[in-house]
Amino acid sequence: MSLKAINLERVKNNVSNPKVWIVIGVSVAGIFILTAETRRRRLKGRYVIREDYGAFIERFELLPFPQPPPPAAKQPLSGLTFAVSDVFDVKEYVSGFGNPDWKRTHEEAEKTAIVVTALLKDGATCVGRTVMDELSFGTTGENSHYGTPTNPAMLSYVPGGSSSGSAVAVAAELIDFAIGTDTIGGVRIPASFCGILGFRPSHGVVSTIGVLPNSQSLDTVGIFARDPSVLHRVGHVLLRLNPVEPRRTRRIVVADDLFQLSKVPQQKTVYIVSKVTEKLSGYQQPKHMNIGQYISSNVPGLKYFHNEESNLQNGTKALKALSSAMLLLQRYEFKTNHEEWIKTVKPRLGSDDDGILVIPTVADTPLKLDSKKALLTEYNERLFALLSIATMSGCCQVSIPFGKHEDSTIGVSFIAFHGSDKFLLDTVLDMYQSLQGQVNAVTSLPPSLDLNGNMDASELLKEKGNAAYKGKQWNKAASYYTEAIKLDESNATFYCNRAAAYLELGCFQQAEEDCSKAISLDKKNVKAYLRRGTARESVLYYKEALQDFKHALVLEPQNKVAKGAEKRLRKLVS
Repeated sequence: MSLKAINLERVKNNVSNPKVWIVIGVSVAGIFILTAETRRRRLKGRYVIREDYGAFIERFELLPFPQPPPPAAKQPLSGLTFAVSDVFDVKEYVSGFGNPDWKRTHEEAEKTAIVVTALLKDGATCVGRTVMDELSFGTTGENSHYGTPTNPAMLSYVPGGSSSGSAVAVAAELIDFAIGTDTIGGVRIPASFCGILGFRPSHGVVSTIGVLPNSQSLDTVGIFARDPSVLHRVGHVLLRLNPVEPRRTRRIVVADDLFQLSKVPQQKTVYIVSKVTEKLSGYQQPKHMNIGQYISSNVPGLKYFHNEESNLQNGTKALKALSSAMLLLQRYEFKTNHEEWIKTVKPRLGSDDDGILVIPTVADTPLKLDSKKALLTEYNERLFALLSIATMSGCCQVSIPFGKHEDSTIGVSFIAFHGSDKFLLDTVLDMYQSLQGQVNAVTSLPPSLDLNGNMDASELLKEKGNAAYKGKQWNKAASYYTEAIKLDESNATFYCNRAAAYLELGCFQQAEEDCSKAISLDKKNVKAYLRRGTARESVLYYKEALQDFKHALVLEPQNKVAKGAEKRLRKLVS
């Protein structure tokens, strides 16, 4: 899939000097810190499910337009109910932007948002307005004024934001579908956390007239649904799509490096997708690529957003730079749109092809309710690294529930190029039932063949791996070490050596797992601590990485690599 559509020129059109972005980011942060992430208040019985799961700010009913007389076709959304988040204008109601002071200082809407009117015209009934992060800022979905909606899939965890109430209302089966805004993840995050479908359309293809803007260069109107056929129907209405187009072969591309930034299990995901594409016509078997390196090579403008002191791999650097550009653009445009109101009111704020890219929707599992603020910085860095790809390229993306991993809901996303919304919605409808069947059937990959052999054979394989490693044949080295491990699973060196190969390949999650296994077998394995620290730093787990380098220094006080890493990481976590 091509990401050449990424256009950083729109950033430069606003502010040409990259250094100005830092000033803008800091000044906006001075107006308000991401609201739901700084001051959070919970009702006393927060783990008790409130009425309607706390999803709604207000209930009302907007009836659909009358069904045209025969021979007109039946309205495509007839009989479906939906809700809107607190940014959509509804005639004679005040859009509150998730904040009581905004609602108090603004008038009733004179017209209903175009997207809401379109849904009513096609037969759907609107039943109310839902809770959201204040001013569309935040990733957790918490709101100190209206209460945090209860995540039906994980009761003691946040629902995700910003469009939290809309996602919760759908997940709790209170409505058939909902709409919310996705600027930097407002639909995709809560869809993943609540275990439902969440669609972010291509930028600019769905009208935002009558929708309160956060950052117009990034804002989109997204859709939540449980049923892929409902998502498909609503998508066709809002996108005004032609129901018929020639069927194209679908190429599935797995972004291997992005799975290293996430806790979503890559092997299980690839296995499920491969099994489904084997059985369906018109699909090619999944290919693999490093999307971070691709972006780094094809978007030279990102060099202005790199942190030169960072010790991250090039691909990870590019993703972090892309998310930095996204956040700076969002803050600049939000300031342009709403700075005067913020200063005046001083509101009370709570704390070109047919390819489909497969990535984790989010990096981590949902945070627990009442999580400490200190956890949010690194958490959001990993989150935004994944979300920035579709946001900054303008591509369309859909988050698909992939069951649970270690008792947490997980979402896997399909991304297609800008303007291919029908292609993507058709793909989801085509694959969804088969995907869910595989998700339900596969609790884990088939176990590796259990081989028994002698130590000499395993040592020989290790030496072959070492030779391949020295020759920079990282994949071959990893394969040799894997075969050695099959013969002797108790040898810490084999795991540690394979971790070194994985680091060179950018497979940070596998490298971390191998180092942890090596340490469990040999508590004094200095190389394992160093390599695990490197893997953790590469996926932005700075505190854990710092502890690993400290362990290495305890075992080997004069180790220069550990000393340098400890000094660098102390600055990042202080």
